[in-house]
Amino acid sequence: MTDTAHRTATGALPSVAELERMYWVMVTTTLADARAQQEAKAGRLQAAFYPVRGMEAVCAALGVVLQPRDRLVSTYRNLGDAVAKGVPLKSIVAELYGRVDGVSKGKGGPMHLQDDAAGLTATTGVVGSGLPIAAGLGIAAQLDGDGKVVAVTFGDGATSIGAFHEAMNMAALWRLPVLFVCQNNQWAISEPTERQSRLPLYQRARGYGFPGIRVDGNDVLGCLAVTRWALEACRHGNGPVLIEAFTYRMDAHTTTDDPTRYRLSDEVETWKLKDPIERVRVYLTRNGGADASFFEQVEAEADEFAADLREFVFNMEDPPPERIFDNVYAEPSAQLEAQREEFLAYLAGFEGGEH
Repeated sequence: MTDTAHRTATGALPSVAELERMYWVMVTTTLADARAQQEAKAGRLQAAFYPVRGMEAVCAALGVVLQPRDRLVSTYRNLGDAVAKGVPLKSIVAELYGRVDGVSKGKGGPMHLQDDAAGLTATTGVVGSGLPIAAGLGIAAQLDGDGKVVAVTFGDGATSIGAFHEAMNMAALWRLPVLFVCQNNQWAISEPTERQSRLPLYQRARGYGFPGIRVDGNDVLGCLAVTRWALEACRHGNGPVLIEAFTYRMDAHTTTDDPTRYRLSDEVETWKLKDPIERVRVYLTRNGGADASFFEQVEAEADEFAADLREFVFNMEDPPPERIFDNVYAEPSAQLEAQREEFLAYLAGFEGGEH
């Protein structure tokens, strides 16, 4: 998008503060992402981790535009979304390792981050399953009538799941304040987008009677402008809206088993030239008055945290077994309490050598 298009969509160019915030989110996400991949490959992070490199601008735009009261539902590829929504990075990292200080108390792992205080209502490990959750939250927001918006992110592969169509149809029929954000990284594991749909994915919204729009997911200004416009449409009763952010997954689908033989090396190199972090850096330098010291400070802070990651995590404790039944229900049932007592008795016997 050009500067003229940005002004048309939003009335003004983004502020320097907004772009600086986006830059911080993107750099922090990238460095944490790289370190998590290293830890997983070394066997110290004993869980599947889903890299987000290349998709940072989409995440950062959502983080700037969403208000603290707005809700966000994410996927297993959730690191950028969680950082952008304001979830404390230490709590995110602790959860990746299953530590008790993690955002889900160490019981969710990388696929299941949840921080109600930050507005990250849920992340899901099943492809497409976040969309009906978002529709349900949209119904609640509509009933509350407080102008709250629900955003849900998902990959291009999720658009082939039945839950995608069910949620889109429900949101359209009831005009729910739901912003659907397809982070189209062009690979549903190893299946390219062109083998998933005859139409561009954003056009699927037309079949349900609401707007769909595609944006260059590596263009920071474009992502911010389109996301802001769509979110305000939802907030003022003109939702839902579908955004297809056309971007690229730089790394493997997951750290567990993905040699990426399904794509060409020159394809990756081409997309590296479109790095969204470098694009916002150039823009801020030319138009925002940011100097080298700002970039150095942001990068140094993120790099220092990444360097301290291992020591930070391994000083934390695992979740105690007796807390396994916590957070199942807001008000535990008598049956659950009985199961808890039975389990505690079993633990006591195990520690006493009875089992």
